[in-house]
Amino acid sequence: MDRFLSNSLNRIDAKGRVSVPAHFRSVIQKRGYSELYALRALEVPAMDVGGPDLLDVYEQRIEVEDPFLRTGEDMSFYVHGEGTFLKLDQDGRIGMTDFIRAHTGITNEAVFVGRGKFFQIWEPSRFEAHGRAVRERLLSLRQAPQAMRVEELE
Repeated sequence: MDRFLSNSLNRIDAKGRVSVPAHFRSVIQKRGYSELYALRALEVPAMDVGGPDLLDVYEQRIEVEDPFLRTGEDMSFYVHGEGTFLKLDQDGRIGMTDFIRAHTGITNEAVFVGRGKFFQIWEPSRFEAHGRAVRERLLSLRQAPQAMRVEELE
């Protein structure tokens, strides 16, 4: 399977490096990525991480923006200024730079979260809180249609 799935908690070593989970490294290898592109997630305190193709998707979107509007300029500022490349070392580790730590709040541990075509890196307690909020939103969506059907029957 060449999708980023599941989640994994890994400890950051004394040199500020963290091991990318083996199953994520397998996907990275299958896709032939020699480096990773990481972007500060827009709405959550996490990093979105993928290969150069993730950056390509953003740049293709920027190219179709009207050059007389600010949207393309803002998108470029964000995609290029809030992103960075990460190198995997020979042991499958990446550095938790100040750039990443400032946005995520990561200190001693990091959670890697599969998102299909990319993955995210989270600070553990923020990941847990976000997961609870996501489950609550999904549960309320699931319950809303049932409540509407009951009202229709009455």
